[in-house]
Amino acid sequence: MNLLLADDEPLMLQVIKAYFIKEGFQTFLAQDGEEAINLFYQHKIDLAILDWMMPKRSGIEVCREIKKVGRTKVLLLTAKGNVDDEFLALQSGADDFVRKPFDPRILLLRAQKLLQLGAKMTLGDLIVDLDAQKVYRNGNDVQATHKEFELMKYLALNKGQIITRKMLLDQVWGMDYYGEERTVDTHVRRLREKIGERRIKTYRGMGYSLVEDNE
Repeated sequence: MNLLLADDEPLMLQVIKAYFIKEGFQTFLAQDGEEAINLFYQHKIDLAILDWMMPKRSGIEVCREIKKVGRTKVLLLTAKGNVDDEFLALQSGADDFVRKPFDPRILLLRAQKLLQLGAKMTLGDLIVDLDAQKVYRNGNDVQATHKEFELMKYLALNKGQIITRKMLLDQVWGMDYYGEERTVDTHVRRLREKIGERRIKTYRGMGYSLVEDNE
């Protein structure tokens, strides 16, 4: 798989590159939008990971250019966090986006999922199998329902971050869902019973966060 990685932070490029090379990706690095476009046309790129804010041409502009001419998957990196920015990213043709700061392992899993390479997330005694849509604890299937799995997946992909009830409703139940936020609490409670009470931490008045172990 050929990966185009564009970010104006050289250290960030090298860190992400190391993770992807380890998984067998051929990586091409760019530090601005114009360089990213040039590399895209020079090589057969399977996935482009683009920083939103880059010199010369933004990640949004590069994404639109890439989507005009092929089926290359695009993942945007952004420090932006409001719903309008999320909408703009998807409207530009991006297949996914990851907010900064992030864990490179999560970025790798998101990329593997986009490319349908198969991905499993190991979090202590838990395994989240994104393809089989199952959650295992100590090797045993916890028998998560579809909604519980989707909830677990979203929390796992954003491990360590505080996710609001509104965000969970939008991502798991859909933006057209008009039910009460209390349904999130109910599903979190049921999921906790299956994976361990302390695995999902509550931040009163804010939301939830998945922790890697029971400490």
